[in-house]
Amino acid sequence: MSTSRLVRLDFPGHSAPRAGFESPFEMLTACHERVERMLALLTRLRVHLATQGWDASAASAAVDVLGYFDRAAPQHHQDEEMHVFPAVLALHHEPMGRLIDRLKQEHLDMEKLWAGVRQTLERVVHGKAKSWTPWTPADHAGVDLFLAVYQDHITDEESHIYPAAVQALSEKQLGVMSRDMRRRRGQSSASAD
Repeated sequence: MSTSRLVRLDFPGHSAPRAGFESPFEMLTACHERVERMLALLTRLRVHLATQGWDASAASAAVDVLGYFDRAAPQHHQDEEMHVFPAVLALHHEPMGRLIDRLKQEHLDMEKLWAGVRQTLERVVHGKAKSWTPWTPADHAGVDLFLAVYQDHITDEESHIYPAAVQALSEKQLGVMSRDMRRRRGQSSASAD
């Protein structure tokens, strides 16, 4: 079985632009770009497993996806729930309030979906070529749901919520947001991830 590099992260342009904490909405958008890259990697991993089977490249890709969604994604959701959503809710705009309610629920849904996808990826990480069991229809369905929820979620946040929050937050509030994001990640430098 040949080792394919299609599922690895070392392809041109794999890293999202570096955004600093001093520009929290640029950082949030850069995080979305990273999410999209991880979702694309998950999609390529699935194709790779179906066409080539398990190999070390597949295990490496699974480690990359696990690392991102275990660490960075929850921090990103917390940024939104602590700073972005409250700013928009303070505008008392009913349609935006309903959208935020839905986005908060999607954060919970993504967390639940991630638990299933995580188990599927753990099997890839700890797999062996001779004993590899292909993904089941339920595995594929869980991945499909996870991918779909994230894509729509990102679109709604970037199209509606972020622009409203940027308008609603003062420079002082943006500074507080920036410092909190940095503190929660244990970083003193100006760049994220």
